[in-house]
Amino acid sequence: MAPVRGAKKRKRPEKPAPAPSPRLPPLPEGSDWWDVFFRRVAGQSSFPREHQSIESVLKMSRKTFDYICSLVKKDLTMKTYGFRNFRFGDKTILCVEDQVAVALMRLTSGESLQNIGMWFGMNHSAISNITWRFIESMEERAICHLKWPNPEERAAIKARFEKIYGLPNCCGAIDTTHILMCSSAQPNSNVWLDRENKNSMVLQAVVDADMRFRDIVSGWPGSMDDSCILRTSGIYRLCEKGVRLDEQMELPGGSVVREYIVGDASYPLLPWLMTPYQGQGLPAAKAEFNKRHTAAATVVQNALATLKGRWRVIQGELWRPDKHRLPRIIFVCCLITNIIIDMEGSPSREIVSGNHDHGYKQQFSDVADESAVKQRDVLSQHVSTEE
Repeated sequence: MAPVRGAKKRKRPEKPAPAPSPRLPPLPEGSDWWDVFFRRVAGQSSFPREHQSIESVLKMSRKTFDYICSLVKKDLTMKTYGFRNFRFGDKTILCVEDQVAVALMRLTSGESLQNIGMWFGMNHSAISNITWRFIESMEERAICHLKWPNPEERAAIKARFEKIYGLPNCCGAIDTTHILMCSSAQPNSNVWLDRENKNSMVLQAVVDADMRFRDIVSGWPGSMDDSCILRTSGIYRLCEKGVRLDEQMELPGGSVVREYIVGDASYPLLPWLMTPYQGQGLPAAKAEFNKRHTAAATVVQNALATLKGRWRVIQGELWRPDKHRLPRIIFVCCLITNIIIDMEGSPSREIVSGNHDHGYKQQFSDVADESAVKQRDVLSQHVSTEE
């Protein structure tokens, strides 16, 4: 039925516009940028009250923060087609420091885009865009902070592992951790469903004695086990070809061992990847090797636990994450962790130790290369005589 001529159309009730954020009163002359930025969020009821300093909020020193800003400044101030300035709720334009701080708060807090938007009186889509511009810039500008060590760096790493753990010619430790996701992008596919019946993405990492990430692989679904992910990675191909971990060291007595990394029982025993002996009642030499191997392997376990503790965006269960973007977020979290180590000497003031994969059972591999078995025996005899 057509509307009656002359009848008035019923108007939809208008949604109340969000109240604009009041402009902040001016600070005393000489106030720092952080003073202004912190006041924007300090008054929000949902913001943790215990956080006040830049170290407690952004999990890094001001010196490190300023360095990161210098890396991304060009990209975050570049005027491109369709570029629009990001503004706080009081219409103040975000400077480079503001944009970097907002992005870091998204990564360190793990809060939703909506919650962070409320802290600043901004739309959640603006928070997403700021964070993603920052991630893209860091991928390009900070890549030099995550790389395989050169010969000089490798010599220093080997010296550290031998001094601390008594393992000669050791170049690092390897492990994997699961990044949990609420649901898969394809509800009918079980590819992301892992052995513990959780949707997850796997991160494989090799770290040095200072917990610095030296090689990472992410993006593989949780249904793949550790040894399978290893065999698909670049480090496996390079080591098998002898491009990496190929230098040999002569031990007292004339025995020779190749460069290697240590990994737990989920990995195959390879000439360049030493895993622990299995079984009970091991001879003294093998038990001593396992003791030192376990101690050295805690480096990567603590590195992954600290990574998740610092970057809350990859801790817990992510809600429908973009599986193409998530590996890039993980990569940048590892990049910034390395920058913090390079600038401050440690990945965190509070190193997180313990299990980084709660609820996951130990995997086991029974693959053992014959030459690797001999090398492990040589190492076990060496460490037993060094006691």
